[in-house]
Amino acid sequence: MKRKVLVIEDEPDMVRGLRDAMSFEGFDVRSASTGAEGIAIAAADPPQMVILDLMLPDMNGYQVCEKLRAALPQLLIIMLTARHQEADKIRGLDAGADDYVTKPFSVGELLARINAAFRRIDLIESSSVAPRIRIGDAELDTKKHLLVANRREHQLSFYEVELLKLLFERAGAPVSRDEILEKIWGLAAAPTNRTVDNFIVKLRRKLGDDPKSPRHILTVYGFGYKLVP
Repeated sequence: MKRKVLVIEDEPDMVRGLRDAMSFEGFDVRSASTGAEGIAIAAADPPQMVILDLMLPDMNGYQVCEKLRAALPQLLIIMLTARHQEADKIRGLDAGADDYVTKPFSVGELLARINAAFRRIDLIESSSVAPRIRIGDAELDTKKHLLVANRREHQLSFYEVELLKLLFERAGAPVSRDEILEKIWGLAAAPTNRTVDNFIVKLRRKLGDDPKSPRHILTVYGFGYKLVP
C-alpha cells in the first residue's frame, strides 16, 4: 500500500510542486490549505506523515502540530518554516514536530528526509533494541514512544526515539553527527545543520540531564555524542 502523506500548506505553487514530487516517488498525497482543514482530514483518514507549514491563514503551525500530536501520537510531522532562528525551531520541536525544513529548501532534501523516515519505520521490527530500554532512572518504551523520567511522562516523537535507540545501540561509544544525520534523517552532513544538536537539547531536558554537565548524553567535541546509560 502507498504511504499516505498530508501536505498542510496555503501556497498553491508549493503544494503543486510537493504533490508532483512526492507522487512521482509513489506516495499517496493529499493537501489542505488551512490548519482546520488539515486537522479534519487527518482525523477522518490518518496519514503516516504530515508536511506542515508554520504560517497558515487560520492558525499557526505550532497550534496545528500540537493538535495533531495529541490526536495521533505516532504521526510523523515535518514542519516547513521560513524562520532561521534556533528558538523558532526548538519551539516547533517542543510543539511535537519530528523535524523541520527551513524555506527556501531543496525538494530533493525533503524527499531524502521523508524516505529516510519511512526506511527507519521499515527497520523497526528487525531492530535488536529491546522494546524497553533504561537510561539511568529513566525508561523508554520504544513501541509507545513513551519516556518516563523523574516521575514524569514524555511522549517522544519518532526522531527522538530513533536517535535514542541509535545512541543506545552504541552505548559508551561516540557516534558522529555525520552518521546520525545520514542514518536517522538521510541527510549529508553540512556545517550549518543544527538538527542533531537541537534534538539532543530536547532529549537532555526530558531525561533530566543538566545541560551544563549532562550525565547520560555526552558531547564529544568536534565529533558528535555518546550515551552513558
